[in-house]
Amino acid sequence: MRAITVSPSGELSISTIPDPVVGPGEVVIDVVAAGVNRADLLQRAGHYPPPPGAPDTLGLEVSGRISAIGEGVDGWAVDDEVCALLAGGGYAERVVVPAPQVLPVPAGVSLRDAAALPEVACTVVSNLVEAAHLQSDELLLIHGGSSGIGTHATQLAHALGARVAVTARTRDKLERCAGFGADILIDYTAEDFAEVVLEHGGADVILDIIGAKYLAQNVSALATGGRLVIIGMQGGTKAELSIATLMNKRASVIGTTLRARPVDGADGKGHIVSRTREVTWPLIEAGKIRPVVDGVFDLADADQAHSRLTSGDAVGKILLRVAD
Repeated sequence: MRAITVSPSGELSISTIPDPVVGPGEVVIDVVAAGVNRADLLQRAGHYPPPPGAPDTLGLEVSGRISAIGEGVDGWAVDDEVCALLAGGGYAERVVVPAPQVLPVPAGVSLRDAAALPEVACTVVSNLVEAAHLQSDELLLIHGGSSGIGTHATQLAHALGARVAVTARTRDKLERCAGFGADILIDYTAEDFAEVVLEHGGADVILDIIGAKYLAQNVSALATGGRLVIIGMQGGTKAELSIATLMNKRASVIGTTLRARPVDGADGKGHIVSRTREVTWPLIEAGKIRPVVDGVFDLADADQAHSRLTSGDAVGKILLRVAD
């Protein structure tokens, strides 16, 4: 089958690799589209190796049709249209996936656009719903509001009745965020986001993709009892933390990852996928959340797709078209 491979120097190319073989508890998906994520860029640069047992091929989410079913799998059939959360392997014509990580394509969403959902939807549910316990009428601050995660998190939080503040770097991006349900728009190039959020009583929850660079400001921006959830390290990995501020606010700092989790268990990927189907899929089918797709590139143009993501100009998700 065709797949994108990465050279030792980080160059992408189309190669022929062996087809995946289905095992017990797994399904094979003939891929129609694959989502592009920043984790792919990190892996390409040699900074984010796949977890043990995962394919070396890039790609953490796909949509397509089931073409083979392993022993012990119930609830799925050959030719079912699905999307799936992966530990790797999505930039290819076929991928093998543990069955608990497979989701049906929501009603009203095209098979291609469904590839934009698994990673962001599972990330948002696992962090905002499961870890931070976001409540209606609470204030959520999202860094990178125009990103794939940001656009999805804004829609979910708005649908759950929370108020949403977002940061972005241009007025056009902020206006797009308002269209997804953001209430407070912060241009981080011209405003201190902590000051703006504190004028609104402080953030009950912060979803942060930056990490070290924003740690002090994030803690400052929290309301009493606030929860800072760190899911990215674009701004570094080490910073000083004011324990006194954290204690005085009775606040908490939570760090999470998704890719390396096991399939099974109380906080495994199977549980998160199940919760995502329970929480998010009805909202998608009711029209309250939609996949936000910035652009679609052919599989052979994966390098261009990565350039679009690194440019910082994208709003929403970038997809690779693998098949019609």
